[in-house]
Amino acid sequence: MRSGTLANIEQGRDNNLNLIRILAAFGVLVSHAWPVSTGDIKQQPLVNVLNGIDLGIVCVSIFFAISGYLIARSFDRNPNIKRFWLARILRIFPGLLVALLLTVFVLAPLVTTAPYEALWRAAPEYILRNFTLFSLDQSLPGVFKSNPVGGVINIPLWTLSHELVCYMSVVLFGIVGALKNPRLMFLACLVFVAVYGLVIYYEPQQRLVALAKLACPFLIGIIFYVWRQALRLNWMIGGALVLLAIAFHGTPFFREVFMVALAYAVFLVAYLPWGLIREYNKVGDYSYGVYIYAFPLQQLISSFGITNPFLNILYTLPLVLICAVLSWTFIEKPAIGLTRRASRRNPEF
Repeated sequence: MRSGTLANIEQGRDNNLNLIRILAAFGVLVSHAWPVSTGDIKQQPLVNVLNGIDLGIVCVSIFFAISGYLIARSFDRNPNIKRFWLARILRIFPGLLVALLLTVFVLAPLVTTAPYEALWRAAPEYILRNFTLFSLDQSLPGVFKSNPVGGVINIPLWTLSHELVCYMSVVLFGIVGALKNPRLMFLACLVFVAVYGLVIYYEPQQRLVALAKLACPFLIGIIFYVWRQALRLNWMIGGALVLLAIAFHGTPFFREVFMVALAYAVFLVAYLPWGLIREYNKVGDYSYGVYIYAFPLQQLISSFGITNPFLNILYTLPLVLICAVLSWTFIEKPAIGLTRRASRRNPEF
């Protein structure tokens, strides 16, 4: 293991981020097994330990903290807006589209209790609304209606629209120079804290509250990038942050302190441990596929009358892993390659 500043340690792609992301994706699956099996969202792991923050929220926050750092780094190194958005679009939407098509034309006909005519009539709107992300539709006629979480097909998609909004903030920070100027970033953080506080306190609209809560770990990731030259990674600091989060447990500020401690712990695990753990990098990046296929397949298992969360996890895991591997191999990885090929054909792109 090493220690030092984040800037000195994070060089290259030899890290544990892919491993952390796949574990976080499986963590979301595990967390959802309880409501999918029982219908009670309050039974999710950790919800009573972390002041209402369940395992799924922890894992999604890990995604956003990592994304904040990597997306800020990507735009800072190559501030080409066209290339930036092409890369983001090709990373998210091809895999999402295939998942939606498989849901409509393979999964839904197998389980629907409604006439097929009703299913086909609803299919175009379902695909369009979920593909655009900003007007999600979680139901299709007769699909999973008798499940404990009745009629809901793919809940995790709600986070993707918020992720795109967070990407927009990175572009804005890059345009004004905040990614290269810690002072400007500090002012941006003050603005965020003020807006965040108002949104969390007054809760003007639930979608806005959800965005603010996810933007918090995303911004922490950006902050880690901007201050990477000064941010030291060592286990003593990580332990101190854990103790600080424990001290704030039960207070109105626990969530924010916990997110800082969580993000720091993520980067500790991402960059300090070496050895066999790094061998996972030889495997593909299957986390996105796990994330977008898990819930529909968990609902499928639940539709067979499986009400034990542990059995839901056991039966769903191999199915999800198969879908994730196929998605990465035949959809996501080739789509990502299009950005590189476009850049090689046009160096100014």
